[in-house]
Amino acid sequence: MIAGNHHASSHGRILALAAFAVGLATTTLVAQQAPPWTAMNRGSDNIEVLGHLPLGPDENLADMDIEQELGRPYAYVARARYAGTGPVGLAIVDISDPTHPTKITEWQIENPDLHIGGARDVKHFKWNDRYYVIQSLQFRQGGPDSDLGAVVLDVTGLPDPASVEEVARIREPSLRGGFHNIFVYKHSNGRVYLFATVSGPYANVYDLGTLIEEGQENALAGQVPVPDGDPNRSGYHDFYVAYHPDTDQDRFYGGGTGGYYIYDVSSLGEPELRITLTGISGIRRGHTFTPTPDGRYVVAESEYQYAPLRIFDLQPALDGEVTNVRTPVSAWTAHWEHLVHNHEVRWPYVFVSGYMDGLQVFEMSDPSNPQTVAYYDTYLGTLNADNPGVMRGSFGVDVRNADGLIVVSDMTTGLWIFRMEGFQGWNGEDWGMPDISSAQKWDEPVKRRVISE
Repeated sequence: MIAGNHHASSHGRILALAAFAVGLATTTLVAQQAPPWTAMNRGSDNIEVLGHLPLGPDENLADMDIEQELGRPYAYVARARYAGTGPVGLAIVDISDPTHPTKITEWQIENPDLHIGGARDVKHFKWNDRYYVIQSLQFRQGGPDSDLGAVVLDVTGLPDPASVEEVARIREPSLRGGFHNIFVYKHSNGRVYLFATVSGPYANVYDLGTLIEEGQENALAGQVPVPDGDPNRSGYHDFYVAYHPDTDQDRFYGGGTGGYYIYDVSSLGEPELRITLTGISGIRRGHTFTPTPDGRYVVAESEYQYAPLRIFDLQPALDGEVTNVRTPVSAWTAHWEHLVHNHEVRWPYVFVSGYMDGLQVFEMSDPSNPQTVAYYDTYLGTLNADNPGVMRGSFGVDVRNADGLIVVSDMTTGLWIFRMEGFQGWNGEDWGMPDISSAQKWDEPVKRRVISE
């Protein structure tokens, strides 16, 4: 779907509100209504704006990603061209001085004006002591490259812009429409995999080491299906992959048609469905889906106006009592009329790119009662009859674990860099949790749990 140009129909709104009312009967909903903003007071007192880099024109940015090593202070920002103007590709930004972020260089698709669509998700990875960034692309038929899913750039030589080199492309001629979302994961087997949404009832998984060293021919390592029981079965929208210490499994958390699905992908050739979250009031399609470091709770988004983030407790399923979980233990939103978007979990905090509500941070040490703890409005537009769409504003968010730096991409206003008072970095073990997040540890083996027979 195209952000900035979509809004719920009146019928859809009625359905959403009705579903919301049902959900509230059994769910705690926490909403933080921020005070009216001013040019000098756009956020909570505990959020400090370190830097801001406009990367216009309007509605040109999508997701973003930052490297985790302090010695590699680089942010990667997708140029989506949602509004139909501007470049299509990837901006590389130096954030070594967070108060003065600087664009180093950018990659652009050739002949951008002939393409229908744009860049979407972006991730970085490391393989054999070299650093790479992979940019997902979605081009529709009627223009060139409708079979192109992603482009890989070697960025080892940064900050030298001349050293950035394209090294691979992933094409799927039988699955046109590109990759909407991607996730890069270092598997417990030591390989680095790309999980990608495709226009089919599954996610494709590519071995990035094979892609770099041998090309695409042998890079497809597996597929994670949408379960056969899903009546629509049209595919995934977003996902997350993480090691689950209690079961010694690599687990895939996917949001798609019908809800959310959790697979054991320890063996990519034989993914095993473990838990489903379907039949949930108000959810016909899952979106962003992120577990806590221990895998007990999940934060789930569904992409429609008025939808909150729902928090589910998976313990009954982990204990084998049920296989499907359909009732959240709580929900959180920034503004009931809006929509919250992507998020990063750093227990007990959840960092949210809240579209029209900018950066939002809530904490869920008590998952049944999440509380807003910080916010900053990166987007100053308002919801009105002339501009009713809620998918405008902050799109992506990332957190650097080493020092707690928070970076947000806003579709219209650019790249923002923040610090939150009291948050100077994150290690899960400091909170009695596994040290597991979306930040991959490229140079460390996965800590496997010894399971007694």
